[in-house]
Amino acid sequence: MKAFPNRSMGNSEESEYLQPKSINKEPMYSRQIFKDYRFWCLAAAGMALAVLFTHPSERRKSPVYNLTFVIDITRSMNVEDYQVGGQAVSRLEFVKQSLRGLLLKLPCESKVGLGVFTERRSTVLFEPVEVCSGFAEIDAAIAALDWRMAWAADSRIAKGLLNTLEMREDNGSRLVFMTDGQEAPPVNPRYRPDFSSAKGAVNGLLVGVGGMEPAPIPKFNSRGQQDGFYTADDVPHRSTFGLSNLNPEEIEGYNARNAPFGSEAVAGNEHMSHLHEIYLQQLSAEAGLHYHRLTGSQPLIEALQAADMAEQKQVETDVRWRAALAALFLLLAVFV
Repeated sequence: MKAFPNRSMGNSEESEYLQPKSINKEPMYSRQIFKDYRFWCLAAAGMALAVLFTHPSERRKSPVYNLTFVIDITRSMNVEDYQVGGQAVSRLEFVKQSLRGLLLKLPCESKVGLGVFTERRSTVLFEPVEVCSGFAEIDAAIAALDWRMAWAADSRIAKGLLNTLEMREDNGSRLVFMTDGQEAPPVNPRYRPDFSSAKGAVNGLLVGVGGMEPAPIPKFNSRGQQDGFYTADDVPHRSTFGLSNLNPEEIEGYNARNAPFGSEAVAGNEHMSHLHEIYLQQLSAEAGLHYHRLTGSQPLIEALQAADMAEQKQVETDVRWRAALAALFLLLAVFV
C-alpha cells in the first residue's frame, strides 16, 4: 500500500502553493473611479464653480437709460385705489413699489435720479446715479418718499410740469413725471401755462397714476395720523384767481371788485380724486412728451422702450449665469 506524504510535516513547495496570494486591488479601484462618468461630472462642476467666482463678463450692445423720476407727493396721491396682493395701497405707495421693481430690470450703466413735485414746482433730491453701484442708495431713497415731504398743499400740475421741463432742459437726462393730474385748486383756463417754449426740449414720459373712478382723499391731523377723509366743505371747487373765463353776464352775482367769480356758492366733487387721464394726455401733447398709465413696473419699462428713452451702448455684461447653469446641470447628472 502506497503511503501518502505526511501533510503535517508538509513540504515547503506544497505549503507555498496552498497559501493564498495577496492581490493588489488599488490600481484596479483607481481605474474604475476614473472610468466613472460621475467623477468627471463632479470635476467639471468644480471647474465651472471656480470660473463663477472669477466674475466673468463680456461686452455687448445693450439699451442704457439716463432717467430722472419726478414724483407727485401732493395729498391726492394718498388715495388708495391700487391693489397689491389683495390689499389696497395708495398711489404713492404703488409708484414706489413700481420704481423699486423697475430698478431691478434696468441694465448696468443706466442712471437714475429722483425728484419730487408739490405746489407748482419740483425739486431734485439727487442727480442720476449708476444703478448697479448705487442700487442700495437709490432703492432706499425711493422707499423713503412720503407725502410729508411736501412744502405746500397746492397742486398746480401744469405749472409744475413746465417748471420741471425748464429745470431739466440742459441736463441730458430723460424725464419721467408721475402724477394723478388733479389740479388743486382747479385751474383757471384763462391762465393755463404755455408750453411752446419748452415743447420738445426734454425727451420724457408723463405717467398717469391712479384709478378712473372717483375715490375719497384721506385727511391727516397735525400728528400725521389719518383723520377721516376730505369733504366737499374742505376744498375749493373752482378757481378764484385772476379774472373769470366767463362773460360777466353769465356769472350769477358778479361784482367786478368784490365778486369777480360771482356770489353763488359752487358745489363740486374736488374732494374726490381720480386719474385725470384726458387732461394729462393733453399736457403731454403740449409739452412734447409721451404718455403712459401706470399699472406696474414691467409695463413701465416697456413704455420707456417704446418711447425710445434708451441709448444703445457697449456695456460690460455679467455672464456668471452661464457657469452657474453649467455647474447645476453637471451636478444633476451625478445624481440623476
